[in-house]
Amino acid sequence: MKIGFIGAGNLATALVGGSSQSDFFSQHEFFAYDLYQPSLERISAYGVSAVSDVSELINVSDIVILAVKPKDFPSLLKENSETFKVNNLFIVSVAAGTELAFISSLLGYDAKLARIMPNINAKVRGSATAVFVQDNVPAAEKQTLIDFCNSFGGTFEMDENQFAVFGVIGGCSPAFNYMYIDQLARAAVKLGMNKAVALEVAAQAVKGSAEMILSNDAHPYELVDRVCSPGGTTIEGVTALQQNGFENAINSAVEAAYNKDCKMRAKK
Repeated sequence: MKIGFIGAGNLATALVGGSSQSDFFSQHEFFAYDLYQPSLERISAYGVSAVSDVSELINVSDIVILAVKPKDFPSLLKENSETFKVNNLFIVSVAAGTELAFISSLLGYDAKLARIMPNINAKVRGSATAVFVQDNVPAAEKQTLIDFCNSFGGTFEMDENQFAVFGVIGGCSPAFNYMYIDQLARAAVKLGMNKAVALEVAAQAVKGSAEMILSNDAHPYELVDRVCSPGGTTIEGVTALQQNGFENAINSAVEAAYNKDCKMRAKK
């Protein structure tokens, strides 16, 4: 199967970078087009073939992944609609706040469409990726897409109406997690630890905590209770987080990102 990327920015490069570490990558051909030459050079380093224009990419691909900004969709899809249609391509969007009905209206025909929502952790095969595939997509092509997503992390098939929520906890949350890890390390620096060492310790602790939740049936707060000894250091820290609005800050971040997605969809 030949997979083409229109747009070779950070996310597209992360998907390819993660997939290139799997068997999936060696079994398929990858192509990319981008107006920005340095982006093409970066993604080409993984063995992706760069092409000179959108039409060429469409003509050499079986699956096309739209990895450009949503604002570029109208011109891109309207100008190339006939080429997409003639080639009967399976078109996959990674754009937040952009529903398949909108993409279909721009194309002007009953195209084979899907949405995926990966995150930047795909680069280390750690993405959480939502997948929604329309019913008109053949089973073999759907499976190829799912296999591709599995090649750079974990995949969750879900209805498109859940993508806005997933986009926050699966797509935006890596940035929240990076901030949390960095702040843990900065607090350790304040207390005398080397920053590089503190970052590694904090990141490993967060990684291990995530693995505990994924491999354990216990509720997260049950795990919190296991760590908190009576009168100990951990309960002091947990209480301080609660008193300083830790839960409220997380809720506010999720709601703010979700509301932004709703506004993006409302403009279309």
